[in-house]
Amino acid sequence: MYSPIEVIINAGSGSVEQEETKQKLIDLFEENGVEANVYLASSGNEIVELAKKMAKGNAEIIVAGGGDGSINAIVSEIIKTDKTLGILPLGTLNNFSKDLQIPQNIEEAVRVIAEKHTKQIDVGEVNGRIFVNNSSIGLYPQIVKHRENQQQRLGYGKWRAAFWAALKILRRSPFLRVKLRTGDGERFVKTPFVFVGNNEYEMDFFNIGRRKCLDDGKLSVYFLHKSGRRSLFMLVLRTVFGRLRQAQDFEEINIEEITIETRNNRMLVAFDGEVDTLETPLSYCVHPLALRVIVPTESEELPADEDG
Repeated sequence: MYSPIEVIINAGSGSVEQEETKQKLIDLFEENGVEANVYLASSGNEIVELAKKMAKGNAEIIVAGGGDGSINAIVSEIIKTDKTLGILPLGTLNNFSKDLQIPQNIEEAVRVIAEKHTKQIDVGEVNGRIFVNNSSIGLYPQIVKHRENQQQRLGYGKWRAAFWAALKILRRSPFLRVKLRTGDGERFVKTPFVFVGNNEYEMDFFNIGRRKCLDDGKLSVYFLHKSGRRSLFMLVLRTVFGRLRQAQDFEEINIEEITIETRNNRMLVAFDGEVDTLETPLSYCVHPLALRVIVPTESEELPADEDG
């Protein structure tokens, strides 16, 4: 028996206007010959609960409407099933949808979902937590945590809070001592960050670029392995002038699994823009072709968005 698609919308996302968005989406899907049940979730917990319910339901397609954090929450539930993911880019950055070449125009994104052209892609995992974009330790999760504190305590906007949070973190000693363990052995590094991508990024430190593919079955691991503020400062300068790949202290490895050990029993970890505290060691792996997602046909894929 045919089942309507289920659409979960993060009502707090950057471009969502509550009931107006809901009715517009229902009408757009109907215009494209698709029956859709649209739900507005007012919190992260509500997104997770809806995703759990729909993962057990009859619908073959579950659509995530929101930013990368909302998509992560829904993927974490449907990855355990044979459901197909659809995406409506309703967040602020929408990095995942851009990497999949999904139109950022909602009308066009609905049309892509209605066409139901699918592709199998990889997902990453760290200590049981799924990520579709990337995960990191060090500078980024610390900055996000301080940014959230600034927003809550002082009422700052997101970007202003992020600026002051970054200054505060960089004034301190921003370096971690970690052991990186892979099938090739172990190495100790002192670094301000370790960034683990689901497939390879065109990366310039704070300016994370696009991914050319999401089905190579590899994690891309990036870190700076010199232990001085001057090295960090020079890295930022190279980033500004677009010469990061020439930075001798910047290293990239591509691998299927990696374990990161630190002297701390717990630490802040970022995944897909969200931050949580996880127990160490951190065990990263990739699940090749584990997620089926609706994407444009090759003939209508858009050029990569260089601005991210």
